[in-house]
Amino acid sequence: MLGQEKETRSDTSPQDSAFLEEKAFRARTVLVFGTITDKLASETVRKLLALDAESDAPITMIVSSPGGHLESGDAIHDVVRFIASPVTMVGTGWVGSAATHLFLGAARERRVCLPQTRFLIHQPSGGAGGQASDMAIQAQEIMKARERIAQVIARETGQPIERVRDDIERDKWMGAEEAIEYGLISRIIERRTELLPTSK
Repeated sequence: MLGQEKETRSDTSPQDSAFLEEKAFRARTVLVFGTITDKLASETVRKLLALDAESDAPITMIVSSPGGHLESGDAIHDVVRFIASPVTMVGTGWVGSAATHLFLGAARERRVCLPQTRFLIHQPSGGAGGQASDMAIQAQEIMKARERIAQVIARETGQPIERVRDDIERDKWMGAEEAIEYGLISRIIERRTELLPTSK
């Protein structure tokens, strides 16, 4: 009972949550936490566009996500590259699957992580069902998505495409140091003061 009461008191109220979101927004910081969904992508894209319309000063995006809907990650990835404001990606916790894909939207020198971060790359999965002809179409689309993911990873890390294709056949986990070696990030940071200067 006591533990439950303590947990209830520590919950963030909607008002507190809105206040914290506003503070982060004013600091040109966008948080991407949890599963990547259409709703999360929509909220993230709106924030990026609003901040970009306000100024072309850099934006910091902090990412901790197991992944989720690939096309929702695509939307964030593409908008990060679309806007004029440079985006600095900061990985924390774990950055997996579709979250790694959106993470690669930033330039390599602007991709960093905190020391305990883990990264995961792999091929897309799908639950094909329905008529055989529909299942065949879905299988073809998964293969196209797999190749697209491999091409993006190769382009943004500098790894040979053949190696990337092999690596994403199965789950490939990387710690922070391994992520540097692979090209997912440029460096590991521990404090906000280690981010790139605020100028472009």
